[in-house]
Amino acid sequence: MKKIAFLGLGIMGQNVTANLLKAGYDVTVYNRTPGKAGRLLAAGAKEAATAREAVAGADVIMIMVSDDAAVNAMVFGENGALAGAHAGQIAIDLTTIDPKTSLKECAAFNAKGIEFLDAPVFGSKAESRDAGLWIVIGGKKEVYESVLPIFKVISATTHYMGENGKGAAMKLVGNMIVAYQLHALGEAMTLAEKAGLNPRDVLGVFEVTDFKSPILSGVGDALCRRDFSPSFYLKLM
Repeated sequence: MKKIAFLGLGIMGQNVTANLLKAGYDVTVYNRTPGKAGRLLAAGAKEAATAREAVAGADVIMIMVSDDAAVNAMVFGENGALAGAHAGQIAIDLTTIDPKTSLKECAAFNAKGIEFLDAPVFGSKAESRDAGLWIVIGGKKEVYESVLPIFKVISATTHYMGENGKGAAMKLVGNMIVAYQLHALGEAMTLAEKAGLNPRDVLGVFEVTDFKSPILSGVGDALCRRDFSPSFYLKLM
């Protein structure tokens, strides 16, 4: 079974790593902010002091950080992943980033003889915890197929979109749909409240119409419960 270096231990990264460990993978983790690996170490993970150290003995490098700047630091920094990576490895970036950043990353890994997949995910805390993410992938199809067993233990579905950069582009397309739905839901529920409608009755209509969606149902339910805790931050979109 492949050895994995997992870089980035935010909420999503921790959950994904936990699922890799449950599946029996040998995982070495690294996070730029220390103190995030506790429960993963208890589950069998090893922790490295730098990204460079983490990737040195890995077959597969997985990156899941917040944004383009974090990817640049994690990959291109002095003790970043590229400094310790070597030919024959496969790098997979699960981060939502600009396709241009993804292609820059791809070129840098390829120059060292490392295959690269851009594989951003749809889903939030619950989906990452329950191995229910939806992954969109760009890169060589044969490379995608070679790591499909890894994707299967962290996701509900995977979608091969084409050459490198296509996964990153698809994630932005999807994020636009999500943003519009959330904006429309907020406006609609405000209108409903001003009209004196019961919000649960409103959601009941949403559930049976042709514009129903898991986003409207899930976020709408949270609104009815007055639960405004974030499951995904706007700055990451």
